Amino acid sequence: MIIVLKPEATPEIAQELLARIEEKGLKPLHMPGAERVVLGALGDERVLSELRLEGHPYVESVKPILAPYKLVSRELHPHDTVVRLGKVAVGGRGFTVVGGPCAVETEEQMRETAGAVKKAGGHALRAGAYKPRTSPYAFQGHGEEGLKILRRIGDETGLPVVTEVMESGDVDVICEHADALQIGARNMQNFALLKAVGRASKPVLLKRGIAAKLDELLLAAEYIMASGNEQVMLCERGIRTFETATRNTLDLNAIPWIKQRTHLPVLVDPSHGTGIRDLVVPMALAAAACGADGILVEVHRDPSAAWSDGAQSLYPQQFEQMMGQLKPIVAAVGRQLA
Repeated sequence: MIIVLKPEATPEIAQELLARIEEKGLKPLHMPGAERVVLGALGDERVLSELRLEGHPYVESVKPILAPYKLVSRELHPHDTVVRLGKVAVGGRGFTVVGGPCAVETEEQMRETAGAVKKAGGHALRAGAYKPRTSPYAFQGHGEEGLKILRRIGDETGLPVVTEVMESGDVDVICEHADALQIGARNMQNFALLKAVGRASKPVLLKRGIAAKLDELLLAAEYIMASGNEQVMLCERGIRTFETATRNTLDLNAIPWIKQRTHLPVLVDPSHGTGIRDLVVPMALAAAACGADGILVEVHRDPSAAWSDGAQSLYPQQFEQMMGQLKPIVAAVGRQLA
């Protein structure tokens, strides 16, 4: 339920109402705004009705949250959420570019690639230390040693780092080294993992599953927020359809649809969305034009020698050109590069 207080309601009144909500065994939420204080109550709405808040002299209105995803919904939180990724603000008026290779291969490879991302104006670094692969014989990542390399390079360049977590037991060690935890497409509905990152203190980048509906993506985000972590970023990365010309079908319809329903920032991954290097930049520009809060792009110092996903990785000079092309488009939609 959403409880909107009258302008003259004092902080003491808000606290009194929050305490009454909590006494009933419901989860209270306090959301002070510039013009109104809004309270939330999550749980059995029949119990909330027993409080009869409609008759309180300082309550303006009480209405149900219709969306199945309560904490994620704009009904409860109408203003955009801005997530802090290191010193970078993701969401709001900024447009964030996260670049880097698919995987941490060697320290030299990470240093050269990260340097190219930094030089071109990228805001954060991405790379996998733990790699989920379709084949059990493919490169699986360096694990903790890869995390240490990623952390060193992040500190050298000043770029916050994003990396994937695949198991609940790895959350703590990844939190020691990374600035944000990525949940990959294969694990979007790994509910034990979602709860584990929900208890973590680092921001979470949640990717859409390859066959997941948008409601399912938002409900997966609800799992994280319901476990206590409000720093959630969503990522559209393409879904599997009947079309086989590209690796996936990048669903840019999803961006304005999601933005209408949730306050969380939404990024786009044109690398996995297309799987084809020459299509990455056009779709990155399209993502900026249709309202995304940022992009996640694979870049490699030498894609022809990449251990994974070389065909969809940009060369450093392509990444630099893309950053230049993004500027006028981002400005045209009233934003700026973060």
